Amino acid sequence: MVFQESLTFDTKNSGDMRDITRQVQAILDRSGIRTGIAHVFNVGSTAAVGTIEFEPGLEKDLPRELGRLFPPGRHYGHEAAWHDGNGHSHLQATLLGPDCTVPVQDGRLKLGVWQQLFHLECDIKPRRREVMVTIVGE
Repeated sequence: MVFQESLTFDTKNSGDMRDITRQVQAILDRSGIRTGIAHVFNVGSTAAVGTIEFEPGLEKDLPRELGRLFPPGRHYGHEAAWHDGNGHSHLQATLLGPDCTVPVQDGRLKLGVWQQLFHLECDIKPRRREVMVTIVGE
């Protein structure tokens, strides 16, 4: 069986990070699937999803360190083509990736005690985001 729903929300700015674990679990609950996988996918090229221990320190650390790896600036090839100021946003999101797959066991996301699903905005301005959640299993 395949079940699919999307989450939509507004982000504030680059570095806006949110815990989406409960929302994804709620979709899994509605699916009725007990065993399988949950695939979580950010629609768009300047935000990412993944797993982390969602706590205030890491909520600050991850965006900060991504900014150190790929800082804002006009020296990216993307800037030469588009002049939109978000070349670094694309690189940050690409490094983390747009998707995450989590096993489903006994109707629950199989995550560690200190492991949550997150969405991270990498773009330079607020966005309306869509995250597709696809549950596959039985």
